[in-house]
Amino acid sequence: MPSTDRTTTAATAASGGPPAGRFAALTHDLGLLYGGDYNPEQWGPDVWREDARLMREAGVNLVTVGVFSWARYEPRPGVRDFAWLDEVLDVLHAAGVAVDLATPTASPPAWLGHRHPDTLPVDVDGVRLVAGSRNHFSPASQVYRDHALAITRDLVARYAGHPAVRMWHVGNELGQVCFGDESAARFRDWLRARYGTVERLNAAWGTAFWSQAYGSFDEILPPRRMVYHVNPTQALDFRRYSSDLLLDLYREQRDVIRAADPDVPVTTNFMGFFPLVDYWSWAGDLDVVADDQYPDPGDPHAPADSALVQDLMRSLGGGDPWVLMEQATGAVSWREHNLPKSPERSRLESLQAVARGADGVCFFQWRASRAGAERFHSAMLPHAGTDTRVHAGVRRLGADLRRLRPVTGGRVEARVVLLFDWESWWAAEEQARPTARLSVLEQVRSWYRPLWAAGVAVDLAPPGADLTGYDVVLVPQSYVLTEEAAAGLEAATHRGASLVVGPFSGVADADAQVRTGRFPVLLHDVLGVSGEEWVPLPDEGVPLDVDPDLVVEASAAPRATTFGELLRADGADVLATFAAGHLAGAPAVTRHVLPGGGAAWYAGAVLPERVLGAVLDQALDAAGVRGVLPGLVALPGVEAVRRGDLLFVLNHSGGTVRVPVPGPAVDLLTGTKADDEVVLGPCDVVVLDLGDA
Repeated sequence: MPSTDRTTTAATAASGGPPAGRFAALTHDLGLLYGGDYNPEQWGPDVWREDARLMREAGVNLVTVGVFSWARYEPRPGVRDFAWLDEVLDVLHAAGVAVDLATPTASPPAWLGHRHPDTLPVDVDGVRLVAGSRNHFSPASQVYRDHALAITRDLVARYAGHPAVRMWHVGNELGQVCFGDESAARFRDWLRARYGTVERLNAAWGTAFWSQAYGSFDEILPPRRMVYHVNPTQALDFRRYSSDLLLDLYREQRDVIRAADPDVPVTTNFMGFFPLVDYWSWAGDLDVVADDQYPDPGDPHAPADSALVQDLMRSLGGGDPWVLMEQATGAVSWREHNLPKSPERSRLESLQAVARGADGVCFFQWRASRAGAERFHSAMLPHAGTDTRVHAGVRRLGADLRRLRPVTGGRVEARVVLLFDWESWWAAEEQARPTARLSVLEQVRSWYRPLWAAGVAVDLAPPGADLTGYDVVLVPQSYVLTEEAAAGLEAATHRGASLVVGPFSGVADADAQVRTGRFPVLLHDVLGVSGEEWVPLPDEGVPLDVDPDLVVEASAAPRATTFGELLRADGADVLATFAAGHLAGAPAVTRHVLPGGGAAWYAGAVLPERVLGAVLDQALDAAGVRGVLPGLVALPGVEAVRRGDLLFVLNHSGGTVRVPVPGPAVDLLTGTKADDEVVLGPCDVVVLDLGDA
């Protein structure tokens, strides 16, 4: 059935009918979005018509088109060939399949790099890369940007207002970094805007060290390959600049689209905890946050780690629905050893995203490619055709998503917030630190997993965000901590919140310069603990003596690993101490009860799972925070999330489980009534409408 006319949608939104946002208006029309990347340029018109029919039968209502079509649109400089796309859009629209039309700027045609080598990126060693893959452009190249804007303008001029085009998509997985001369010039301009004078830059970068002082901005280069360690603040600023440069590239194309097609949502696809772009600084420029997720089927932590990424995406959008833009129906083709996932697991992962706020579930790609680097990447329509387990699973998921239309627009409410910041991540993992083994992202994951297992909803936020409304604030590692962020943490505890802070936090200021004094310098009063030495731990770890107040069941003494700190208690209660080695007798875990009713815990080491879990349990209990289902932690691998009035229960365990649930309620996926428990087989999901429960 053809999609609703866009002019009707805009008029209804203006009259107060459906939700007002561009993306909300789209899902009001279509329900949960379902589909994937579609690359019709790889096929002929007969296949397009077959694909449109099969998409309709599978419940697909949105496909992303044109991501890698630049060479087809512009086979020679200045030539335009859009006639084939006219036909593709008409075929899809007639079948009721909406289009997320991409600007093709992620992969320039070969002729651009051949005629203009300066458009190609330069790596950290000064080597100019060549065309022949994808993403082969320098975001600093003005020639590239001029050509990218030219093809974008012509594409938008032709298709703005086309009834098939319901969303726009800028580029693809923007994350390119260039160290070439043109990038160096833009970097200097960025530094001039940030610091104003070279004297201020010298102070921020600490260039008195190693005789690095600059006499003018013109002397500064990107942090290319050097004889020894790079100045850490120079490296941090180059990361900031590179993220800002790509955001500017996105905005250029977004603004062209917005001017011509103001009522249609515009997005681009993020990549989870991608290390090269600060998504906090980007999120406000997208009408809807979209993300690509490819969890490893062989990773036992994949369900919890995927949930963490999904909570991040929801949080980037301020709690609004987001889109799972890419995932795999089965195996990917870019790992060394590509384990497949079953259709049941593919369905489970898709519904997990919906549970955590996604209003769209899409895949890479619709039809498997016969040629090219991704010819062995799974697809919604595999090489073997429709009579396959994979395609049957695709159809089943399409039916599921139609049944789940009531969830559209629903929100996940959380009383726990976990702080994470790209700039702090970058600064914490620069060269020449106490240990290269302390991973910010692994700390974040290890702190999140016990909450996931207990069914506790979690938002993410950057340090300095408004913490009002959160009863538990978690800081697994915030190497960079500003005065504003520290004040916010202290204020949260004074109004009664639980605060938990992890090791190597509050070490540096915004310039990545180490704060002097006992660490974490800005949090002494709230934590009631202070430190003097950062201590990498031996490979075998260090045993901990744990206070009975911190309930930890174990047959042997738990051991801290990787990293610890030499601390002293300055008013805090000591809950665990190091039992041997360099840190013997020093506090490892403390708790500081504050006059306002709040409390602050400090973990001065990378803690074993059961000790960390006990600390987090204490913080949750003190704040009165419970999981969505009592006793869920006793059912390993079972996930529970409440989104609006709907309770999602998902079984990642590999076995059959019985899960107590509030009832009576009806499973939206099957229509089955549940009274006080549900039985889930492996990879099974129930979605219960709790109403006022």
